[in-house]
Amino acid sequence: MVANKVYVVGVGMSKFIKPRGEVDYPEFGLEAAVKALRDANISYDAVEYATVGYVYGDSTAGQRVLYQLGMTQIPIINVNNNCSTGSAALYQARNAVASGTVDCALALGFERMARGSLTSTFSDRTNPLDHVNIVMAGEVGFDPKAPPAAQIFGNAGIAYCEKYGATPQHLAKIAEKNHRHSAKNPYSQFRDIYTLEQIEKSPQVFGPLTKLQCCPTSDGAGCAIVASEAFVKKHNLMDQAVEIVAQVMATDSPKMLSTDAIEWAGADMTRRAAKDAYRIAGISPKDVQVIELHDCFSANELLTYDTLGLTAPGQAHKLIDSNDNTYGGKFVVNPSGGLISKGHPLGATGLAQCSELVWQLRHWAGDRQVPNATYALQHNVGLGGAVVVTIYKKATGTMAQPTVGYNPAVEARPITQEEYEKAASKAKNRAAFLEAKL
Repeated sequence: MVANKVYVVGVGMSKFIKPRGEVDYPEFGLEAAVKALRDANISYDAVEYATVGYVYGDSTAGQRVLYQLGMTQIPIINVNNNCSTGSAALYQARNAVASGTVDCALALGFERMARGSLTSTFSDRTNPLDHVNIVMAGEVGFDPKAPPAAQIFGNAGIAYCEKYGATPQHLAKIAEKNHRHSAKNPYSQFRDIYTLEQIEKSPQVFGPLTKLQCCPTSDGAGCAIVASEAFVKKHNLMDQAVEIVAQVMATDSPKMLSTDAIEWAGADMTRRAAKDAYRIAGISPKDVQVIELHDCFSANELLTYDTLGLTAPGQAHKLIDSNDNTYGGKFVVNPSGGLISKGHPLGATGLAQCSELVWQLRHWAGDRQVPNATYALQHNVGLGGAVVVTIYKKATGTMAQPTVGYNPAVEARPITQEEYEKAASKAKNRAAFLEAKL
């Protein structure tokens, strides 16, 4: 079956902030959705299908957010796929358009998180990661004082170093790069630049991983509007459209339960998804200029250089030594600052990655713009597990200008009442919800 072409025509996100409970998910979820709709210059009435991703929240929270735009009775599917939840929502929305089921779909991701390291929400049932934790405990032990995710990725990083000759300093250099990149991103939770020494001497979390090499818990939201070619042409959106030329989701292979700690972090599913995505797109890694990848810990970014094929197997640290992971090198990896510095509200991360890459391909990214960006690669992984690898390309050589009166790629403004009114449904169904809420 040949799928229909699918384009991202609108993106938007809120600032990522420390969890503090002052802003609830309906507010920043609405902000991201309104920004994406305004970017696409359409109202919610044009949306025929929505997928909403979040990990921590009650059922149908997606409806609670989107009803603020209108109770239009479209399908709204809520998605939870651990840290790849945002990209899983995008994957579902894209598939709805690619299949011809709808012409316009909305993918939204948000998270309101508790402070501190991630913990299991339910203590009265089987943990979905019990198999990995059992294998890890049997091989290298389990530290009850360290966060489980830090142990999985930290042990993977240790194994990569021991097997291929990378060092803890390579991990610290990744974090230094991402913090440096985030200084130019107005949406980042952290915008401070740190020296390599400061990163190495920050508090130890697990093994070689220090605090400044680990992503923080965050609150925030991201959104993307995807549409068919017919919709794009009808609404004169081709000059700002970014085509999803390939998108692949994969889950774990049996290697995840092997004694190889690198595989505990889901390395093999990334290999599978990346290989298929390059094949579908008809390109190779060397054709990509800008990459947003899942650096929940610096160790995972190191592993992912390898599993995405950016380097030959076992040569990821050489990409760092040659500065080929930043401006002036072969690739610019995580120009947004990545999860380490931008933040990681689980359900929002995949849509924030999408937003950054769309802005890069439109050449809107200002001081953090990657020169000559033609192809962009997105990698979003969740333990347990699922990974989504997406390849984007600008639809035309013409660069559209922002439609909202300012450049959202370089300025993180709150939404206005006027913007909300333009984005929301024009039907009475919106007024009814707002009156009932009051």
